[in-house]
Amino acid sequence: MLAAVLVISSLSAVFGLILGYSAVRFRVESDPVVEQIDNMLPQTQCGQCGFPGCRPYAEAIAEGTADINLCPPGGNNTVLALADLLGRDAKPVEGDVKEKARAVIDENTCIGCTLCLQACPVDAIVGAPKQLHTVVEAQCTGCELCISPCPVDCIQMEPIPRDLSSWKWPLPLERPDGRVRLADLAQQSAPGA
Repeated sequence: MLAAVLVISSLSAVFGLILGYSAVRFRVESDPVVEQIDNMLPQTQCGQCGFPGCRPYAEAIAEGTADINLCPPGGNNTVLALADLLGRDAKPVEGDVKEKARAVIDENTCIGCTLCLQACPVDAIVGAPKQLHTVVEAQCTGCELCISPCPVDCIQMEPIPRDLSSWKWPLPLERPDGRVRLADLAQQSAPGA
């Protein structure tokens, strides 16, 4: 029994070293511009831009094969940030720019068909077949992809309240792309500011 444990432990260590070496040696460097563009996008993975997710859209923008104004969930702020980053002219967003919302499932109507689970690109809906499903609010991006497959129309979009009265930390100064400038934070936290 001890010999089996030693053999398995040794094999695990050897395979771990091989995998660690491979991860370093064969690492693929990605384009930093694609990373910056992807970080500016809202990560809804909704496909409203005509691409299967935010990362493919970011790659297309970096290659110059897609315009910067195809993301309705990002809105005009995202277009302005992308135009600033890439040195392109800002254009109005194509598509309907809607207020941020999240999906809510009517518990009395849900039949547990799991079609909404399959449609959700970020796995924000949980449940089991023939059981009640629910939406994890923190993960829902408001992409609305779960609404059309629902056969009983039990999913509604509910606007996310913008009430900041319960927020207990000071609000940082944000740029149009949502990032915070360090100089602004330092100035905000300086004595006498």
